[in-house]
Amino acid sequence: MFENLGWSEIIVLALIGLFVFGPDRLPKVIGEAGRMLRTLRQMARGASAELRDELGTDFEIEDLHPKRFVRKHLLSEEDEAALRKPLRDAMRDFEELQHVDEVTEAYRDEPSSSNGKAPDTTKSRAARYDDDAT
Repeated sequence: MFENLGWSEIIVLALIGLFVFGPDRLPKVIGEAGRMLRTLRQMARGASAELRDELGTDFEIEDLHPKRFVRKHLLSEEDEAALRKPLRDAMRDFEELQHVDEVTEAYRDEPSSSNGKAPDTTKSRAARYDDDAT
């Protein structure tokens, strides 16, 4: 529970509690806080068990996320594949464009065989990037 707190931070919290509640009331407040935490944990366990019983045995808390819920309970495998197909196609096209850009850049970086000089890339850069458009 106190994984993220160091000993110095716990001591500072204890001193603050001592000053705020006083030495007489501090043990009572700590006991009440502990009971409240136990009660909250029991309520959370009961709620998750009740949800598990209502929604099925393979229920996980993460399934309550709207996207996962729709995907798991409302869509069939064919519907999900149909929804993912345009995204897969777009990703494939994007990867192909990246490959073409890499090949084009590699070709531009090679020196020209006709005169031994590197090709002038200012024209191609100007054609690819329009500073006025941004």
